[in-house]
Amino acid sequence: MSKNVAEILVHTLQNAGAKRCYGVVGDSLNHFTDALRKSEIEWVGVRHEEVGGFAAGGEAYMTGELALCAGSCGPGSLHFVNGLFDAHRNNAPVVLIASHIALGEIGSQFPQEVDQTDIFKQCSVFCETIVSPEQASRMAAMAAQAALAKRGVAVLVVPGDVMTQTPQSKLDFQAHTFDYSIRPGAEALVPAVRELNKGGKITIFAGAGCENAREQVIALAERLNAPIAWTSRAKNYIEYDNPYQVGMTGVYGLEGGYHAVAECDTLLLLGCSFAFAQFYPDGAKIIQVDHDPGQIGKRYPVDVGIVGSVAETCEAFHQTVKPNEHTGWLEKCLKRYKKSLEKSAHDTKSNTTIHPQELTLAIDRLSDEDAFFTADTGSVNVWMLRHIHAGAERKTLSSLQHGTMANAYPQALGIQIAYPERQVIALCGDGGLSMLMGDLLTLVQRKIPLKIAVYNNQSLSFVELEQKVEGMLDAYTELENPDFGEVASAAGLWGKRVEREDELESAITEWLAQPGPALLDVMTNPMELVMPPKVEAGQIGATALYSAKAVLSGRMDEVVHLVKSNFLKR
Repeated sequence: MSKNVAEILVHTLQNAGAKRCYGVVGDSLNHFTDALRKSEIEWVGVRHEEVGGFAAGGEAYMTGELALCAGSCGPGSLHFVNGLFDAHRNNAPVVLIASHIALGEIGSQFPQEVDQTDIFKQCSVFCETIVSPEQASRMAAMAAQAALAKRGVAVLVVPGDVMTQTPQSKLDFQAHTFDYSIRPGAEALVPAVRELNKGGKITIFAGAGCENAREQVIALAERLNAPIAWTSRAKNYIEYDNPYQVGMTGVYGLEGGYHAVAECDTLLLLGCSFAFAQFYPDGAKIIQVDHDPGQIGKRYPVDVGIVGSVAETCEAFHQTVKPNEHTGWLEKCLKRYKKSLEKSAHDTKSNTTIHPQELTLAIDRLSDEDAFFTADTGSVNVWMLRHIHAGAERKTLSSLQHGTMANAYPQALGIQIAYPERQVIALCGDGGLSMLMGDLLTLVQRKIPLKIAVYNNQSLSFVELEQKVEGMLDAYTELENPDFGEVASAAGLWGKRVEREDELESAITEWLAQPGPALLDVMTNPMELVMPPKVEAGQIGATALYSAKAVLSGRMDEVVHLVKSNFLKR
C-alpha cells in the first residue's frame, strides 16, 4: 500500500535515527501524529510547545542523534520558536514539522495563517515548504541530513491537506551522516609554529570546537607547558582530569582563567568563538584555529588564522612545535586557579542562611558521577559552571548562546526521557521555573524521574545585579513566590522546601533518592552576588552609587546585608 506524505515523513525521519517527537496535537497535525502512532517513534505530548523545543534540543544535544518536534498550524508551531532558537544555537540536531493551513488557502489571510518560513529561517540550517507529495521523501531526507551534518535545527512546513496526499514517485530518499576532519597544510602552520616556538607565556583558550579533540588539546598543552582556559561551552570536554585546566574567563569565570588569558604573550584559540572583546589580552599574539573559515577573526583581531579541525591541527602542532621547557607561567596560573576556586566556594556556614554556592557544591558532592545537569540562565548558571564538575560521563547543558530564561527543566525533561536510567538534575531559578511551570504535569503524567532544585531567592537576581553594577536601584525584579515544594506536591511530584543550611544535606539526599519526579525548593541568600574574576574601578563606583541611593531610599538594611554576605567573610 502506498504511503501518504505524513507516513513518508515519519518513515524517512525514523530511518535517520529519530526516536522521539515532542509537541501538542492539533487539527492540521492529526495525520502526522496518526502516522507516528503506527511507527516506532515515540510521541511526547507536552503542555507547552516551547517546552517541547527545549526538550528536543536537550535530547539531541546529549545524544548527538536526531530529535523531532511537531506543531499545528499558526500559533502551535510559533510556540516552538524560543525553544528551537536555543536548540539551534546549542548545535543540537532537531527537525521541526510545522503543519500549515490548506495549500489553497495560503495568502488569503485565512484563520491561523502564519508565514512560518520567514520566521524559522532565522534559527535553522534548512527551512522549506512541501507543496507537492513528490517532494516529501527528498525534503525529509534533506532536512534530517542538514540537521545532523550542520548541527542545527531543520524545518519542514507542510500544509495540512498535503499531509494526506500520495505521491506517484516510488523513490525512497534517505539521510546520510558523515564523519570527517580537516587537516591544515604544512604551509598554513608555519606562521603559528614560528610564534609558538618563541616560548614565553602561552595560553590555550579552548572552545566548543574541542568536542572531539580532548586528548590532542591536552597533549599540546603538555608540550607547550600552557594552561588551558575554556569557554563555558567547552566545560564538558576540557575540565575533567586535566592537569592544565585553569577554568573560564569572562563574567562567569574565575581569576585563574581570567589572568591566564589576559596576561599571556601568545593566545592559542582552539575552536573558540568567545564573544566578549574586553577579556582578550592586550598586546599578545593571537592564533586562531577553527574548521569554519567564517569564524576566523570574527570576535577579535587575530594575527594568524588556521582552518582545520582542532584534533588534526593539534596533532600537527605537536609534531612541529618545539617543546617549551619553562613551567613558571603554567605553575602561576594553576596556583591562581586553585586559590580562586577556594575563594569562590568560601565557607559561609551559619546554620541559617543557605548560600547558592553551598547548595551547588552539596548537589555536586551527593549526585552520581554519570549525572546530567542543566541550569537556568543567570546566577544559577554561574554556580553550575563554577561548582558542578564535569566528567567523562557527567555532562552539563545551559542556554549559553541564546541566553533565555526557563530552559533548565524543559531541557532536562528531554535528556531524562533519552536516558531513563541515569540521574538528571535541573538547577532552576525561581523566575525560570515559574515561567514554564505547566509542564511539571508532563513529568507526572509520563512518570519522568527528573530532579528539580529551585534556587529561590525571590528575585530575578542576575538582572538585579546588572542594575546595581550600573549604579541603579534595583527595580521590578522582586518575585512573590509560593512554596514551590507545596506546588509540586499538589501537581503530583515529591516536593519539599528547605530554609536552613543545617537541613540542606539530608534534604538533598532525600530528594535524590526519590524514584519519581521530585522538586526541592531551597531558600537561598537573596543578597549573594556573582563576583567577576576582576572587579573594575567603574563597577566599584557604580555599586557605591547604588548603595548611596539605597540608603537615601530607606533601604539601609539591604546595604548592610549585601556587604556582610559578599565582602566581610571573604
